[in-house]
Amino acid sequence: MTATELAREVVQRLLEAGVTEVVVAPGSRNAPLSFASFAAAEAGLVRLHTRLDERSAGFLALGLSKQGNRAAVICTSGTAVANLHPAVLEAVHAEVPLVVVSADRPARLRGTGANQVTDQVGVFGALVPTHDVLGSLPDGLLATRGPVHLNVQLDDPLLPPAAEAGWRPSAVPEPCPASDDPQEPPAPVELPVGPRTVVVAGDDAGPLARRLAESAGWPLLAEPSSGSRTGDLALRCYRLLLGDSAPGAGIERVVVLGRPTLSRPVTRLLGREDVEVVAVPTPGVWAERPFPVTSRADRPVVAGPDRDNAAWLETWREADRAVGRRLDALLASVPDLTPYEAVGAVSRAVPPEGLLVVGPSSPIRDLDLMARPTPVGSRRKTVANRGLSGIDGVVSTAIGVTLARDAQRGSSHSLALMGDVTFLHDSNGLVLGPGQPTPDLTIVVVNDDGGSIFTMLEQGAPEHADRFEALFGTPHGVDVGSLCAATRTPHLRVRSLPELEQALASPNGGIEVVEVGVRRDNRRELDERIRALGV
Repeated sequence: MTATELAREVVQRLLEAGVTEVVVAPGSRNAPLSFASFAAAEAGLVRLHTRLDERSAGFLALGLSKQGNRAAVICTSGTAVANLHPAVLEAVHAEVPLVVVSADRPARLRGTGANQVTDQVGVFGALVPTHDVLGSLPDGLLATRGPVHLNVQLDDPLLPPAAEAGWRPSAVPEPCPASDDPQEPPAPVELPVGPRTVVVAGDDAGPLARRLAESAGWPLLAEPSSGSRTGDLALRCYRLLLGDSAPGAGIERVVVLGRPTLSRPVTRLLGREDVEVVAVPTPGVWAERPFPVTSRADRPVVAGPDRDNAAWLETWREADRAVGRRLDALLASVPDLTPYEAVGAVSRAVPPEGLLVVGPSSPIRDLDLMARPTPVGSRRKTVANRGLSGIDGVVSTAIGVTLARDAQRGSSHSLALMGDVTFLHDSNGLVLGPGQPTPDLTIVVVNDDGGSIFTMLEQGAPEHADRFEALFGTPHGVDVGSLCAATRTPHLRVRSLPELEQALASPNGGIEVVEVGVRRDNRRELDERIRALGV
């Protein structure tokens, strides 16, 4: 089988597996795959994206797949494959069905020192199924819940003969109708009322957490990217209520859905010996939880409201409202614009049906305090890379998620929120060539010139001040406006809340960057004052 024939076979199988988005990073060895992908795009069977940087390409494909448009990313051989590893690891731990297609030299060149040849088979480790492809692909290779790696050996000649350049893939067959005997969902597990219970909704918990809390009348502690921070029982300032005093001290049972990743108070709660923990299985390569689990329940339900603890629920709600008022008053008393206020403005700017992609470290934790629960049915969506919570690839992920959502729902304006270090880590994500699909996306960069999250951790204590800036604060001094100008990305720098609110209310279309200048030197003190608001 020639390289051209093999590449066409691979692309055809991608189409049959439901791939609708293909991201290509240019290279010579993957040229047959690129030609075949171009033909599929010309036939209207996929949408084609190209990126210069494989790491950005991988996270673009990840973002597209996270929103439900299954994507494949195609790269050449050698170090190109390794640059996909961060996105692949995130896909593994978030169980995103990403397809990686790497071009490779023929196997006879392995171990010979030939140029751009390494061992690409299994390069992503034991967590990712890898298939070394030399001929026709067996059935079922792409039927995975997480990422899968196709390593395709392509021998010379790499370009199709002129007579064969007009190849078009076969039309993709219609999806098979649903089986008359679908797989039965897991049986519901009824949880008895009685113990004072809270529902913790981590990343990607989904609406089940909210429905369970509402059916029982239990407080809902939902992270921003849980998909559960809606309704009357979701608490805004829950992490400030989990101290040694009431109401947090009175918790007897926790039902955990999704992956809690943000809050040390929640981590301490889940580790308490006097608390029963009921865990609902969550997506990802590892099923075990990092905290003691008393029991597991695939579909937890309750027979009815927990009437005996109704007063306790109201205690939580009153405490949440009171702490929220004190928090807002504290932030308003600070002369300069704080990161919390900036994040709150972004949260308020997300309209019904709107999308917010949020970066790791401080922004998502600040959002956890500032995002007020939204009405049920408003369909606001918050997306974050919490599989491994890395700072890499967030710009590209945001572009991918937005493009996929636009394709599903029609063009709409979306927001992304991230810190300056996260933005700089994937500034290559702004490099889009002519004719590339471009989302309507405002990227808000909260810039405090360094790593502010570390000021709030142990290494930010005064006794480490002599080495903190060199090791953790890492001020960079980058002119974000000039960086954006290099990629012809519109940029606006704001320093006040009214300026930010005006910028968010009047987007210009396409990708634009709104940079919010904030202080870092007072961040540790501000965080201590906020934690002292808890009850």
